[in-house]
Amino acid sequence: MVDKLNSVSPFRLSSLLRLPKLALQLFLDPIPDSNPKQFKYTLLSYDLIITKLGRAKMFDELDQVLSKLKLETRLTFQKQIIFCNVMTYYSRACMPERALEIFDEIPSYRCYRTVKSLNSFLNGLLICREFDKMERIFMGINRFACPDGCTYDIMINAWKVRGDLSGAGKGFNEMCERGFQPNTVTFATLIGGLWANSMLKEAFKLKRDMWRVYKVRPNCYVYASLMKGLCWANELTLALKLKDEMLDQKIQLDSAIYTTLINGLFKAGKRMEVYQVLEEMRRKECKPDTATFNALIGGFCGERDFKLALWVLKEMEDVACKPDVFSCNILIRGYC
Repeated sequence: MVDKLNSVSPFRLSSLLRLPKLALQLFLDPIPDSNPKQFKYTLLSYDLIITKLGRAKMFDELDQVLSKLKLETRLTFQKQIIFCNVMTYYSRACMPERALEIFDEIPSYRCYRTVKSLNSFLNGLLICREFDKMERIFMGINRFACPDGCTYDIMINAWKVRGDLSGAGKGFNEMCERGFQPNTVTFATLIGGLWANSMLKEAFKLKRDMWRVYKVRPNCYVYASLMKGLCWANELTLALKLKDEMLDQKIQLDSAIYTTLINGLFKAGKRMEVYQVLEEMRRKECKPDTATFNALIGGFCGERDFKLALWVLKEMEDVACKPDVFSCNILIRGYC
């Protein structure tokens, strides 16, 4: 084993770091009983170990690796993806202050901060629901970088989540005034905010204006947002018509669309129509995913048909679709 480790090269280390148990140990001591300064780490080695530790939420160890990276003066960064990922890991763990520290320290790693790292930081604050901090940074954004369309998409989403449709509308207008072309993400976000505030009529008007005014064709995500709104409002007839419109427009229906319909039909007590949707999925070779199975389990539990709910759970395993924590929680709530 020692002989094998003695022959470890930077490329070989990058391969071994994919193994969870050996990752940190091999990274810190790739060649036992030797001078660690003799080993030249690559950016790929750092990227892999940072990804491994970040996903495992091993933040003390991650800080240790970042401190080591800061001293690697021979390494230069052409891209900021490593730091964007680190900020995302901290944000998902509800550690926005640590994400801010990373953003501030990017230049100390011999890397320029651009709008890409700024957008990653703003999105991290959105994950943490730090809306006030987002507002303050956005107001003085020119001190950090010039905003782009993605910056506005993140802010519009923040205003939508906060329930501030006025702010979202102003952000959209400013986005267009500054010459940034709104895209399907922008419109899907705005439409989601409108139907969530019982403004379905305005949501459909915006969908029509997408092509008529902005020359952006609605895609699956825009239709999915409208479909959720219609099902939420119990407008199932319109939801089914919207599905047919997607087919007429040659827009491929994915499992998310069908899952939304299944949830809406169960909510309205239309169990037989659920079977028709499942049959259509089969005909169009659209494979159900975990969310689809969970919708079925939840629907059957809601009707107290636990036998069918358990059958769906078994069917998930038979088609190699792994149940998640929601699958079990739905069943537990149903029995309780």
